[in-house]
Amino acid sequence: MPLTNLKMTSNSSSSLPLRYTLLVLLSTSTLYCIWKSQRLRKARKLSLQNPNSNSSINRKGKLLFVSQTGTSKTLANRLYNLLNLNNLSLDLIDSKDYEPEDFLKETLVLIIASTWENGKPPESSNFFANWLAESAEDFRVGSLILSKCKFAVFGVGSRSYGENFNAVGKEFVVRLKELGADEVLNLGQGDVDGGDLDEVFDVWSQKLVRVLKGEVEENGGVYSNGVVSDSEYDSYVESDDEDFEEKGSDAGMVDLEDIAGKGPSRKSSSVFTEVKKVANGVKEMVTPVIRASLQKQGYKIIGSHSGVKICRWTKSQLRGRGGCYKHSFYGIESHRCMEATPSLACANKCVFCWRHHSNPVGKSWQWKMDDPLVIVNTAIDEHTKMIKQMKGVPGVKSEILLEGLSPRHCALSLVGEPIMYPEINTLIDELHRRRISTFLVTNAQFPDKIRMLKPITQLYVSVDAATKESLKAIDRPLFGDFWERFLDSLKALQEKDQRTVYRLTLVKGWNTEDVDAYASLFDIGKPDFIEIKGVTYCGSSATSKLTMENVPWHYDVKSFSEAIAMKSNGVYEVACEHVHSCCVLLAKSDKFKVNGQWHTWIDYEKFHDLVASGKPFNSKDYMTTTPSWAVYGANEGGFDPEQSRYRKERHHKGS
Repeated sequence: MPLTNLKMTSNSSSSLPLRYTLLVLLSTSTLYCIWKSQRLRKARKLSLQNPNSNSSINRKGKLLFVSQTGTSKTLANRLYNLLNLNNLSLDLIDSKDYEPEDFLKETLVLIIASTWENGKPPESSNFFANWLAESAEDFRVGSLILSKCKFAVFGVGSRSYGENFNAVGKEFVVRLKELGADEVLNLGQGDVDGGDLDEVFDVWSQKLVRVLKGEVEENGGVYSNGVVSDSEYDSYVESDDEDFEEKGSDAGMVDLEDIAGKGPSRKSSSVFTEVKKVANGVKEMVTPVIRASLQKQGYKIIGSHSGVKICRWTKSQLRGRGGCYKHSFYGIESHRCMEATPSLACANKCVFCWRHHSNPVGKSWQWKMDDPLVIVNTAIDEHTKMIKQMKGVPGVKSEILLEGLSPRHCALSLVGEPIMYPEINTLIDELHRRRISTFLVTNAQFPDKIRMLKPITQLYVSVDAATKESLKAIDRPLFGDFWERFLDSLKALQEKDQRTVYRLTLVKGWNTEDVDAYASLFDIGKPDFIEIKGVTYCGSSATSKLTMENVPWHYDVKSFSEAIAMKSNGVYEVACEHVHSCCVLLAKSDKFKVNGQWHTWIDYEKFHDLVASGKPFNSKDYMTTTPSWAVYGANEGGFDPEQSRYRKERHHKGS
């Protein structure tokens, strides 16, 4: 309605809400303008103060970190310790707790900055980043306001994000220069997923110490006018150990290794040697930072890019307390199941990632590659060691433990994207040769890899959303053509003769509304089964906004599953459920329902015989009868009656 048609009089009660709304908007706008004007006046006033005043001279330098997942914070702590060991004392501060206007009083600021989604800083650091941008763009502040401040920035990001790689660090450098600050060392750029973050950071840190201490002579070729150039930095990184020693490396320097109380020779463990190896294409996927994070979560790291971890359901069935949903749906023995991956890297950063994105990401294999035979042998060794640790645990029987020492199943779904591993087929062959079944999960971003995959026991494709927009929001993929890759992966699945599965993870409020859209995807891949599972809440995380409100109840999952089945017009029926896992299985009724009885279970010995024969076979050739207790609607709810149900006693405080 045009504004001129609005009739507002003092007697019109209907006009009151509009008048009040306009008043509130005007008041809010006025207050913001006053607030911003006051801050700008303060900035101008501080910029005119005598830079040589005592308040400026006595102020300690600042080491700020802009962190989302904790990587930048960890690096900042390492630099803080190194600086202290070299008698360079700075204050270590989280940027979200720093008052940006204090920048006007600083003489030295070091920043370790992470780049988060879409080239933006973490939300907690938005105010800090916005202050820099607004101050640099506001003519009233002045381009010399930080002329007495020296700075250096190290960016933490992922090259997988293309042009957004270290966008925040680059932006900070530009803004600080626009405000007149003096850069003492060119931007350091660490690739958190490239395998060389620690080495690059160590080189940058040691060079920073040398610049700050002023111990390097100008004719040494290390820096000119107080700033190390890009070409000098690159040549310095690629120099050998003798070169580094000739440039005065021992002049008061403290190696990072010495911080941990170790003092290996510079010849044997120089960070420059490590960076040179990286430059020659030999780099490991698992950096020390990633390794420490994953080991803290209970992973056993295998070589440079693989891992194995004991599942809680493995422990549960060892104690006779029931198996996981794969036991109910497909007849695996949970106490004999090994959870592993040959690639800790992934091409997505899903909002429900239960590893809190502690693993690397990448769009292609760019790391050192370990031998598949070594991976399989080491995985089995590490798995059996963890099984042995269950000896003596209440409920674990010796005969069950003995069975657990010989794994018969391998869930290649631990973390990351196993199909990225270039030798995935050889690894699968090694598992089948030992008559270990394979359950492989792929995130539907590598259709060509799916097509070249050899027969496995059961192949999963994660279908985390039914529309392009919701898939981008939930999976946060690296690929720009993620939707095309997703659809092509579903088409590749249809070409497989062995058992195939769509795996749907329901996140309440995110992907539970598009029943029709999901049903339309079934015709593309025509999977044998559709697993529908409620998301598992893994606690709060800086990388995820999920809460318990996003976790559906089992009846929510059942209602969704029944609706999906109805949309398939009888092609799929609800076959099994596992109440404890909040999981339901849909199966093709014309294929796996024989004479009114479901055959979702697997004859594993038959499968291995078929693989060994080398002849073509399909999913119907190794199916077997599903027990009644696992069928949808059974009183047991998918719990094996041969197991003993264990319920924890929970004591709640009264109101």
